Amino acid sequence: MAKSTLLFAGPGCSSIGYGEAEELGPFLTQKDVSELMLNQQSWNKEANLLFIEAPVGVGFSYTNTSSDLNNIGDKFTAEDSYIFLLNWFKRFPQFKSHDFFIAGESYAGHYVPQLSEKIFDENKRASPEDFINFKGFMIGNALLDDDTDQTGMIDYAWDHAVISDQVYHDVKSNCNFSDENSTDACNAALDAYYAVYDIIDMYSLYAPVCLDSAASASGISTKNGHFISGVAPKLASRHSQWHQKPTGYDPCAYYYTEAYFNRGDVQEALHANVSGSIPYNWTHCSDVINYWNDSPASILPVIRKLVDGGVRVWVYSGDADGRIPVTATRYTLRKLGLKTVQEWTPWYDRQEVGGWRIVYDQGLTFVTIRGAGHEVPTFAPRQARQLVRAFLANKQLPSSPF
Repeated sequence: MAKSTLLFAGPGCSSIGYGEAEELGPFLTQKDVSELMLNQQSWNKEANLLFIEAPVGVGFSYTNTSSDLNNIGDKFTAEDSYIFLLNWFKRFPQFKSHDFFIAGESYAGHYVPQLSEKIFDENKRASPEDFINFKGFMIGNALLDDDTDQTGMIDYAWDHAVISDQVYHDVKSNCNFSDENSTDACNAALDAYYAVYDIIDMYSLYAPVCLDSAASASGISTKNGHFISGVAPKLASRHSQWHQKPTGYDPCAYYYTEAYFNRGDVQEALHANVSGSIPYNWTHCSDVINYWNDSPASILPVIRKLVDGGVRVWVYSGDADGRIPVTATRYTLRKLGLKTVQEWTPWYDRQEVGGWRIVYDQGLTFVTIRGAGHEVPTFAPRQARQLVRAFLANKQLPSSPF
């Protein structure tokens, strides 16, 4: 059966800029911005890929109704993306019979389950014309639950010798991550926690940082990204460092991509911004989205509903990510209360351990990818492709060397 996969990034960030151009698309940007590099591990070798820039204001997407930018949030994004999909399938009906999956990373831990729920609910009453052959979703290093995501972030940093005992004690003593109200003592403790990530990459603890002065002085943007008020988790996101954006195994890739997509000939070839309707530079993360209206503290009720409804759900985690670390995801999935069907066991990438996995009741699977950062396909492209292949086929990853 042919397969199609929809991919997201977020919040307010480009699935084209990150996902397609730096992670898993057929072509990747590089230092020489006059050329693209062929990606031998592209996911389009496993499925037809559709990258969506959502919500409006992200990447080259725009709106002619300026008030839309004041209404953006999780619900708006899910409903807008669903309408887009209905119209996309009408425009390309040859894909309607394909098994349809959704994937995403980071804040797509909100986007993907919520769009999945929208499709799941609408399919129950949809006409044959509007029915989407939805089978499942996969989310990586995903923001899922405010309490456990933030708790796991701190525990992971201490356990990986990133922060001192004193900083760890101060955060644990002064911050209650189940309560969005903060105190001065908690803010001070979190400032000390974030300070270490000014000198190392939160998104991949053991990766280098960009030292290319030509790239970092390009003037296109800074790596710190854009502050969006109202995005969960409520305590951590009040600190500017939480809004830093990731780089990859080439730590300067962020700058190459922005230079590439701001070329006039590239925009013309992509039929993007051809009328000059976007009066600002292309950026990885939107500078026009300033407020997020709704962002639930936990997505677990949605995931539980869809798992109970027979939707295939895989969660994966690059275990070198400090932003939404494996520790946080383990805490989060434990809150679902599902029974374990297959205990924590290794899976293999050729002769080496690729990571670990655990399978829960009703098919929910959690997979770690050893040594990968926040954007798994960037840091471990072969293993990421192996992961998506197994997910699409609904098969277990190899349990022994091969």
